[in-house]
Amino acid sequence: MTSQAAEGPETVVASRRSKITPEREQEFYDAVLEQIRGCGYEALTMEGVAASARCSKSTLYRQWKTKPQFVAAALRSNRCPRFAGIDTGSLAGDLREAARAAGEQSGADTQLLSALGHAMMQDEELQRALRDALVEPEVSALKGMIDRGVARGEIAADHPALAYIPAQLLGVLRVRPVLEGQYADAAYLQGFVEAVVIPALGLT
Repeated sequence: MTSQAAEGPETVVASRRSKITPEREQEFYDAVLEQIRGCGYEALTMEGVAASARCSKSTLYRQWKTKPQFVAAALRSNRCPRFAGIDTGSLAGDLREAARAAGEQSGADTQLLSALGHAMMQDEELQRALRDALVEPEVSALKGMIDRGVARGEIAADHPALAYIPAQLLGVLRVRPVLEGQYADAAYLQGFVEAVVIPALGLT
């Protein structure tokens, strides 16, 4: 019996996976997301990613058996909440800063959401991964800002507008390109927060 056979298939797979460093793995993920933004999910191929990342196609297939699995893993690797760490000491200040942060990355994220739109509706794993990567972290951070504002006594916990803040901020990121053909950049989002969100909350 060979040593490989004695180890068993699970050990062999783990050994193969261990040959790829976290840094190299992230390069694969970055290549996947960049190609999706550029050509869309349907046009993405393992061959194209392999060429972009300068590796063999078999390397990718050993790690991720299918394209949806690969894309889902890439999405989950991209969890860098735009609102993480925002705490200006006031709810109004936090919302202004969140608008600036969201606007600075709106182009890349909106491209990704648009490119994955149809595929996401067809594949539950992609849908979950997209929510994990781009939606839930942002919603959680916004709810944290609201909770701090309530705790400081800036706004009542039962204020009816509070429940709509995530939908307002994240929704306008998706809608402006459709309505006006432009991304919701930092200036646009900050203007939206000043004109719509803060007055609706009764803040200054």
